[in-house]
Amino acid sequence: MACLARVAISRFEVAVRSLVTVSIAAPKSDSRHRGDVLTAISDGIVALLKEFYGQGPTRAKSYYEDDLVVCVLRGGFSRVEQTLLDGGRRDSVLRQRMEFQNLMRARFTAVIENATGKTVIGFMSGNQQDPDITCEVFILAPTDLVDEHELAPREHPATED
Repeated sequence: MACLARVAISRFEVAVRSLVTVSIAAPKSDSRHRGDVLTAISDGIVALLKEFYGQGPTRAKSYYEDDLVVCVLRGGFSRVEQTLLDGGRRDSVLRQRMEFQNLMRARFTAVIENATGKTVIGFMSGNQQDPDITCEVFILAPTDLVDEHELAPREHPATED
């Protein structure tokens, strides 16, 4: 009887170990997929900025949690912008950046939607000079922050490629 009990306990220990191994291994594949999503976000935003400004940020880091994506960028001011900033024309650079973000909204949104597989329902951008940091913020659907009736129908403006 004691021998049977030891066999049962031994089988139980093997079963528990295999369950623990499975539960420990599962997040690794999720984190690898998550890493791919974060890389796609950072690389996509940097590529857009590089394409349209002639140079891109030197550093980028993206965050994705629940219904929020944030991409923080460093080193992205062009020589013209930096000259204006150094000459005290900060407001004109920030205004121009805001106009650019509004014009590029569909392209920035596409990067996030392609990476996450979710719909972007909000996009905001902020810039500062010292230290030079740009922050792109995206709100994804579904979210408990916005009721369904508040969402405007999506427009898909024509973009030049």
